Amino acid sequence: MFYPIKYVIMRKMKKWMFAAILICGSSVFTACTSNEDNSATNEDKNCADLVVYGKIFTSEGNQIVEAFAVKDGKYVYVGDKAGAEAYIGNGKTEVVDYTGKGLVMSGCGNGHAHYMLGYALKTIGTMIGLDVNTEKLLKEILPAAVQKAKNEGATSIFGQGWRLQSLDPLPTREDLDAICSDIPIYLLDEECHKALGNTILLKKAGIIKEDGTAGKTTLRGGEIVVDGNGMPTGLMKEQAQTYLRSFLDNDNLYTLDRALSNLVEIDKYMASVGYTMYHGGWGNYFVNTNYYQACQQMDKEGKLHFVVGLPYEIESWMDMDEALGRAVDAKKFASKRVMPRWIKLLFDGGVEAGTAIVDPLYPDGHQGIANWTEAEVTELTRKANAQGLTIHIHVMGNKGVSQVVNAFVNGGQDEMRNTLVHVRNVNDEDYKRMAEHNIYVTSGVTWHHMPTGAIEILKTMVPAGQEDKSYPFKSYFDNNIPVSIHSDYPALSGSPDDPFGIMEIAVTGVLWSENGTPWWPEELATREQALTALTINCAKQMFIENERGSIKTGKYADFLLLNQDVLSCPVMEIHLTKPTATYFEGKKVFSM
Repeated sequence: MFYPIKYVIMRKMKKWMFAAILICGSSVFTACTSNEDNSATNEDKNCADLVVYGKIFTSEGNQIVEAFAVKDGKYVYVGDKAGAEAYIGNGKTEVVDYTGKGLVMSGCGNGHAHYMLGYALKTIGTMIGLDVNTEKLLKEILPAAVQKAKNEGATSIFGQGWRLQSLDPLPTREDLDAICSDIPIYLLDEECHKALGNTILLKKAGIIKEDGTAGKTTLRGGEIVVDGNGMPTGLMKEQAQTYLRSFLDNDNLYTLDRALSNLVEIDKYMASVGYTMYHGGWGNYFVNTNYYQACQQMDKEGKLHFVVGLPYEIESWMDMDEALGRAVDAKKFASKRVMPRWIKLLFDGGVEAGTAIVDPLYPDGHQGIANWTEAEVTELTRKANAQGLTIHIHVMGNKGVSQVVNAFVNGGQDEMRNTLVHVRNVNDEDYKRMAEHNIYVTSGVTWHHMPTGAIEILKTMVPAGQEDKSYPFKSYFDNNIPVSIHSDYPALSGSPDDPFGIMEIAVTGVLWSENGTPWWPEELATREQALTALTINCAKQMFIENERGSIKTGKYADFLLLNQDVLSCPVMEIHLTKPTATYFEGKKVFSM
């Protein structure tokens, strides 16, 4: 039969199109194949680098799946075992069968921690135990620290960890002078809210004049403790201790090289316990940007195996606009895994320390120390959010929480996820406002435990009705408030820093090493809620939930292989859980 040339061409084009569709369909429905002789084909490009089988908690609506596949550092399949098998290429895909060995889950996050400070203290400072008394501090620990500092040519002595209840009498600046009077001594307490300084440091700060008389005796947001003659004793509280610290020789105390060496150790530790993301307490602790630079440098060299959020802390004694400018400038240190997009504020102190903003008042009738007014936080939130910076604010007392929520509602942008940190008590009406305005919380659940009998002691220390009610957790879930968990390391008060030690407290209200009974049991979480707070909610707090925080197709493959199933093991054994392997972006970065 004769066909016009145009008709012949059209028939051939249709055949070509049909063939193309068949070829395309083969690549869509066959995820990965291999020839018998292992020669490469187009389909081999879809082979996964890694396939994992096991009981897998995805952190996506408490879903449990059987398998996932990873290629180029991201999940390309999440589902059942049969589906994952299609991604296995002979000799091209590593297969990890973790069935029956423990739980597989997303990498964890720490919503607020001071690893930079903690690891710096191991190299430049002196750790002081919670049970160290005055005699041991003055006769053993401090003299050894002074000798070490002078042997190394240090220009200051930095220590941390003393507990007020253990030091009786509390050392004075004269006591410190008797041990060392020619270079500054700065000793921070275990909560990081009080510090002791010797006379030479107080003179540098203008708190004592060069002639030995009293200088500055009041400071916004803090207390310079004085004796009966009006002379500073050396004890500084709240923002007064941050002011004193700013007069140390910080550039020599914490250099870029030291920041880099500390960061290497932090990276190893994070992987060993299962953290693949954390939000720093603040990045400019030593009044410089060396930690920012170290994080950026390590990331660009491919040596950073976690995502880090870095807030710039602004103290209430600083010029607000000038400090805000420095915080904005710190954004230049951003890189793929380094996020300098927060401002850290301290609104009040601690409830047990007597410095939080509370209602009712403390048993003796006093109110805590307010570092900022509500109007100031409102204005700073407005300015910061407009510059793309989120407020990350330490607040403990219930009245302080109400004031900060007011500031976020009136000055903030809901999409900026302004965050409350620690939060010991919350008034019922504030939960609703927090939910309505997308206000985040990173919870101090690590302190949600007490020894038996502690309530009687707390009755003399905290406002009425708050003796057995501290650090809510379940209420955030009940009110649809995004909540993460943090450890606040090294300000631990004897609490754990690893994810699963923290998880056990969140679920039981008991610290396994302590003689205690469940603390405020109405606020205890389910295991699934605790894991949610440790994973996807931390990612949301850090604005990376589309990239990390759960096991989902398209996200980076940050995951853990655990030595036991934390969803079903005995509840008082959750703290024994450890990663047998930690993966970051599809690569194993730790294994036991």
